[in-house]
This record gives sequence, structure tokens and C-alpha cells, in this order.
Amino acid sequence: QVRLVESGGGLVQAGGSRRLSCAASGVIGSFKDIGWYQQAPGKQRELVASISSGGNIHYAVSVKGRFTISRDNAKNTVALQMNSLRPDDTGMYYCRRTTALGDYWGQGTQVTVSS
Repeated sequence: QVRLVESGGGLVQAGGSRRLSCAASGVIGSFKDIGWYQQAPGKQRELVASISSGGNIHYAVSVKGRFTISRDNAKNTVALQMNSLRPDDTGMYYCRRTTALGDYWGQGTQVTVSS
């Protein structure tokens, strides 16, 4: 069983930055990819950024050039550096770890960007 815990959310002004972290614990095996998802108020959860086990990185068009995903294999963490934040970046941010045994989700961390 893998447990994911997100942290780093909070209130930030537009144009500011925030760094989210997703820490994995428990029975940690290999993964296929790890992704960060945003769920804005009243909307479905959407992929923001992902990184595969081979290091391939994908960004949603809306965050390309502003967000950076990175991982620290030794610490079993994946970070999302969020720069030039906009009000439409507001939402709950979830970490998902995809493995051969299934998907694991964290409980989310709230990011609120004020205009």
C-alpha cells in the first residue's frame, strides 16, 4: 500500500510562486508515472503535469513555461514548482502515482491565487 501526502498549498497573490510536494510512503515499488492534477471549483480534475519513470515530462498547455515538475527518487518525492500564478490556477492539487498494481491518490492540497 502506497500513501501519498501533498503539501505546500496556501494563499498566494497573482504573479507569485508556490512549491508543492508529494511524498510517498509505505510499500513503495516502481511506478509508471506520477502526475499533478488540479481540480478547480465546480470543475473536473485535470492533469497539470506528469513525469514518467523514464523521465519523460508532460505539461498542460495552460501551465507550460510556468510550472516545473521534478522528482527526487532518493526521497520518494515529486515537486511541482508553480511560478507566475494566476487566479485560474486556484484549486485543489492532487498527486497521483500510477503503478502496475493501480493508481494511488493523495488527499490534495489547496492553492488559492488572489487577483
